[in-house]
Formats: sequence, C-alpha cells, structure tokens
Amino acid sequence: MTAPLPLAGFTIGVTAARRADELIALLERKGASVMHGPALRIVPLPDDATLHAATLELVSSPVDVVVATTAIGFRGWFEAAEGWGLAARLHRALEGAVVLPRGPKAKGAVRAAGLVETWSPTSESNAELLQYLLRLGVAGKRIAVQLHGEPLPDFVGSLVAAGADVVEIPVYRWEPPADTGPLLRLIDAVVAGSVDALTFTSAPAAASVLRSAPDVPALVSRLRRDVLVVGVGAITAGPLVAAGIPVVQPARSRIGSMVRELAVELPSRALRLRIASRDMEMRAQAVVVDGELRPVAPAPMAVLRTLVAARGRVVSRQELLAALPSGGEEHAVETAVGRLRTALGAPQMVCTVVKRGYRLAMEPV
Repeated sequence: MTAPLPLAGFTIGVTAARRADELIALLERKGASVMHGPALRIVPLPDDATLHAATLELVSSPVDVVVATTAIGFRGWFEAAEGWGLAARLHRALEGAVVLPRGPKAKGAVRAAGLVETWSPTSESNAELLQYLLRLGVAGKRIAVQLHGEPLPDFVGSLVAAGADVVEIPVYRWEPPADTGPLLRLIDAVVAGSVDALTFTSAPAAASVLRSAPDVPALVSRLRRDVLVVGVGAITAGPLVAAGIPVVQPARSRIGSMVRELAVELPSRALRLRIASRDMEMRAQAVVVDGELRPVAPAPMAVLRTLVAARGRVVSRQELLAALPSGGEEHAVETAVGRLRTALGAPQMVCTVVKRGYRLAMEPV
C-alpha cells in the first residue's frame, strides 16, 4: 500500500498574487486541495507613474547609498527603466553609490544590473541592514531605498532621524484586488472551518486579509485556534503576529521551504484515534485508516466530526441532523451514516445504539 501524500485530504488557502501559480503547483504536488483568494493586485511597473517619477528624481540627483530589498523588485525597476529609456542613466546614478542588497537573491539582481554590492546582512533582515547603515553614519547622505509593495516606515524613519535624505523607490505597489470575490470566499471558508492552513508570502497580503474580513474577530479567533497559519518569513508574519496569531515560518524565506514546512507541520497536528482496532487520522476532506487515504464527502464528514467530538459517547440522531450542512430529516442522518461507513471501509467503526443514536467504537490510544 502506497502511503498517502503528506497534504492529501487537506485544504490549503493561498493569498498570494505574485507567484501564486508556482505555490499552488507545489502544494498540489503534495496532494493538497487549494483555495486561491488573492489578497492584492500588483500595479504593473511600466504603468506606474509614481515609480517613474521617483526614478527621474534619482537620476537627476544621484545618491550616496542604495538599498536593494528584493531581487524581483530591483530587477523589475531596471526593466521598467529600460522601457522608459532611463536604464543607462539609472546605472550611472547608482554605480558610484554604496550598494547594500538585503539578501543573496537581491545581491544577484544587483550584479545582474552591472553593479557591485558593498555589503549584505547574513540574516537577510532589514534590522541588521539598518544597524549597519547607522554604524556607517548617514547624516547628510542621500539614500535610495527600494521598497517592495509597502512602505518601510520604521526603516526609513530611523534613517531620516539620523540625518539622511531618503528617496523611496516604490517598486511593485500593491493595491486591493479588482475582484474581491475569491478573497471573501476564502475568508468565509476559513471562518466556517473548511480550511486547514492559510499561507502568506507578503506582509501586505496578511494585512489585506485582516482588513477585508466581514467579521474580523471571528477570522482572528479561527486563525488563532484551528488553522495552521504559515508565512514565508518574519516580515510577512508581522501583521499576523501583531494580531496575536501564531505563524509558522520556514528556516529559509523561500516558497519551496514554506511548502516543505507545511507538509511536515500540518500532518503532525492531525487528530489520531484508535477505533475498532484501526488507526484513524482526521483530515479536512478525508481520513487515513490504517495508512490508507479514504476521501469523505461533506455530509458524512460532518457526522464523523460530531462523533469524534463526542469521544465514544452516544450521539442522538437530532444532534447529528443539526450537524449536517444541508439539514433535512432523520432519514438524512441514516444516509450520511451509511455513506460514512462505506467511506471508512470498516462499518464496525460506527456503532448503532438502538433507539438512541450512534457512537464511535473508540479505544484508548
């Protein structure tokens, strides 16, 4: 028997806009069902008048220091400048500056642009980069800070307070999605308990989800208790942590690392039970019985979750009827129980208690 894929039977929410296809493909390769609700949209660089104006300002008055926060942002900036006929002037404006990429990917983008970095923090963090700049001395210096989707008020504010003249380069500005429907459906699914994990690849996306929820307390409560929240790195996790939401982060701030972390962490949290001499593991849309993945439809799964919560206690037909997604009459309970027994592949796992209801044949684990 082949072991089930690590994320089979789980539903994962994806909030990313950029590189969403890549993330979804990685999750599906590990067996997950994916709900995609992009929390943002990206303003195309060639159409971004704000970036164009900031670039013109910079080439007109070169800077002493340039901070490259992201590879895609720095590379995209130069590609946009090429389209505006400003690439050569931008290169000349930066080639005499102290160039500080935040991490190895940004360093690669700096080198691809024909520039040479002066230093890069081993932690890949803005905090270490800021400390380096302050130790270097920034009073009277003109510093360009390449942003990526959101302002960096603490970073920029600290430089200004230390006497620097800061030029903010707003690469890849994020705005609310043109169609909020998919995001709202994802949020509704999270609140309803239909999503096992929610992934974030940017801090603005995290802030947008918290802002967009029709019932913020209900969403935050669900994310704190029942949903595995995974962020690609510490910066991404910031708005969630500030809301008291625990966030799992990979050791390396990469999408692939995030998916690998999720594929280990989510199955490890699954509820495991011993029922009628069989080992059962609960997943959102399936169960694993003695190592075999067995999909379970929504109505039988609602019955199973109610029986599991009872921990072997007898559950009445009325209680089970109330748990069914579409309600109905008592006959609907009998139908759902029959489908559940078939899905489990072991009818003896669900016991009928005459005139009282049903219970699981639970054993100590």
